[in-house]
Amino acid sequence: MLNIDLIRRDPDFVRERLTRREEDSAVVDQVLALDEAWRQLVHEGDELRQQRNEASKTIGQMMRQDPAQAEGKKEEVRRLGDRLQQVDVESREREAALRELMLNIPNLPADDVPVGADESANVVLREEGERRQFDFTPLPHWDLAESLGIVDLERGAKLSGARFYVFLEAGIRLQRALITWMLDLHRTQHGYKELGLPYMVRREVMEASGNLPKFADNLYHDDEDDLWLIPTAEVPITNFHRDEILDLDSLPLRYMAHTPCFRREKAAAGRDTRGIKRVHQFDKVEMYQFVAPEESAATLESIRGHAEDVCKGLGIPYRVLQLCTADMGFPSAKSYDLEMWAPGSEEWLEVSSSSNCTDFQARRANIRFRREQGARPELVHTLNASGLALPRVIIAILENFQQADGSVDLPEVLWPYMGIQRLEPITG
Repeated sequence: MLNIDLIRRDPDFVRERLTRREEDSAVVDQVLALDEAWRQLVHEGDELRQQRNEASKTIGQMMRQDPAQAEGKKEEVRRLGDRLQQVDVESREREAALRELMLNIPNLPADDVPVGADESANVVLREEGERRQFDFTPLPHWDLAESLGIVDLERGAKLSGARFYVFLEAGIRLQRALITWMLDLHRTQHGYKELGLPYMVRREVMEASGNLPKFADNLYHDDEDDLWLIPTAEVPITNFHRDEILDLDSLPLRYMAHTPCFRREKAAAGRDTRGIKRVHQFDKVEMYQFVAPEESAATLESIRGHAEDVCKGLGIPYRVLQLCTADMGFPSAKSYDLEMWAPGSEEWLEVSSSSNCTDFQARRANIRFRREQGARPELVHTLNASGLALPRVIIAILENFQQADGSVDLPEVLWPYMGIQRLEPITG
């Protein structure tokens, strides 16, 4: 959530930054109008309480001196109380409306984020690794997965509908090996602590991460208990220190988690429906950091580097993109994507997004820190990065390491986790 003081102090700046994101800047005027109405009601309520308290104090004295006049004073207190009750109701209504409006405003882009109206304005910063030259026509992953017998799309659809799938034997072993290797890498080389998280969370947890109310249509919801299936581990990790005041010495805090992710993907209907590229349920390893504000810019570069280390370890060509203003996530002030090359389907696959959310999520979740004992609490900055997302990494492995005979060589880092070095086509 944005700082309301910033909107009050410099509304033109907020309007300009929202315009960069292709957002309607008129919301700033709506916020200011609601804020002014709410503050007037709060002021009136404070004055009414003071008047009522002063009137109440005099009633006792008047009862001894002039009971008739005291009765009139009691009537004045009742009128003040009635008006105060009405003002309190209106104040709460304005405050709730203001909060709802603020919850729908995205974070403001950093100064160095490229301005653009859509993903076509994203900037490719660099490409890493050599794209393999094949002496045969490489197959797309859906053909490879079928011949290897590692994915069953038909039965996945039978169980749950379109965009669901079943991993079979070597397929699920490969996913499990990737997850374990990535967690081990981030623990031993990057210093993250692993969390085992709930996959369903409360409404306020979704709000704090920036998923509600903006993206309710893309989330899965249990109506009876008002619980939401997580679209990413970022959601519960954001709230792990909710309503806490941390010590500066404890920062940075680095957490990681492997979870399934659940997304309705309504906005992507009709796109990328073949294979396992865009699905409603997938697994992901997520990295997350809570840092002091002055450290967040540098931390974004390092957390992206941690995700890059996964790409490098697997030996898969990838590229780094800086996202433009309109393509960043709702809570992000600056973001990078990592995309792996998939030669069979001839496309770049997004496998990681790294974002600096500054104090946007921390303000919603009320996560603060003190620089020293007795100091005024400040909001932390939060950052997240996929490290990495499956099953797109599996797609990249299949398509990059396929052989002419239909087999697929596995990256060497996975050999100890798989117990084999190659996936062979099924026969018979």
